[in-house]
Amino acid sequence: MLDALTIAIFPALMIYAAFSDILTMTISNWVSIVLVVAFVLLALLLGLPAAAIGWHLAAGVIVLVITFTFFAFGWIGGGDAKLAATTAVWMGVEHVGQYAVSAALIGGGLALTMLAFRRIPMPGWVRAQSWVMRLHDKNVGVPYGVALAAAALILYPETRIYLSALAS
Repeated sequence: MLDALTIAIFPALMIYAAFSDILTMTISNWVSIVLVVAFVLLALLLGLPAAAIGWHLAAGVIVLVITFTFFAFGWIGGGDAKLAATTAVWMGVEHVGQYAVSAALIGGGLALTMLAFRRIPMPGWVRAQSWVMRLHDKNVGVPYGVALAAAALILYPETRIYLSALAS
């Protein structure tokens, strides 16, 4: 049961965050809170050493400082900053660099896709969908939570907590 929960909760929350960002351009605070609390509880239940848990939390704090700075400059949204930081907790220091590079590459592809999408005229029946028109609006940012979630899902099977769940 514990291994199934460990394997499922992180991907479920990442998928939720990505769809939330697509549909509303927001990622709720509760997602980030649940991600951190779930990590700590699962890490303790799986027997991860306290030092390892501390390093995972440190990775999150470091990423939060960096992404909050990006948010302060208006480069990313607040939900994206918090999602990146809480994802870093799950990635740990071992994978946070790879996560950042993967998210940047996927985010670049997403940005190019959004630029192309925004050049396409929308048919009338699509214009009735407010979320599509929000994504189509050139004055609206990119739902970067999609890139953050995609990078996280790609790397999650390599993380210490995932591998610990499989070993239990």
